[in-house]
Amino acid sequence: MPRIVAGWAGSLQLAVPPDGTRPTSDRTREALFSMLASRGAIEGARVLDLYAGSGAFGLEALSRGAASTVLVEKAPRAARVIRENVARLRRAASGPLDAEVVQQAVRSYLAGARPGVGLAFLDPPYDLADAEVAADLVALAPLLLPDAVVLVERSSRSPVPALPPGLVLERTRTYGDTAVHVLTPA
Repeated sequence: MPRIVAGWAGSLQLAVPPDGTRPTSDRTREALFSMLASRGAIEGARVLDLYAGSGAFGLEALSRGAASTVLVEKAPRAARVIRENVARLRRAASGPLDAEVVQQAVRSYLAGARPGVGLAFLDPPYDLADAEVAADLVALAPLLLPDAVVLVERSSRSPVPALPPGLVLERTRTYGDTAVHVLTPA
């Protein structure tokens, strides 16, 4: 069972949908958030957690000082689990918590989303076509702040996602069979 790794909600256990998701391991999230913290990418950020699954990434960001998070998940069972996890985090919080769960397809959500995103995480199913991930990045790019960071989690056997104009690959980190591509605005 995943947990919030650090921050004011550190150690809080999170529920996971019974099927259809592949939660990012605590160890991988810890490494990614250490990298993000060293860049100053979390504190006060507006976060998008796309293909949110259990919501672990967006909720971890809130625990570590993000201003807000939107957790986008199309699957009804997963969205229900995310709402439960947000409720757990709200009970642990000492004040209001700006977390919104959106049960909608990612691209559909992005088409109407407002700009100003500082941190985005895309963790689509590994079997989602690379062209779909590339289309999501095209829709996401205009919403990003100039110093934003985008993390795209894919199978380590998948190629680097095709990047739209305006996004560049900074580096790729591999954790077992998971590759996380770190993207930034050009």
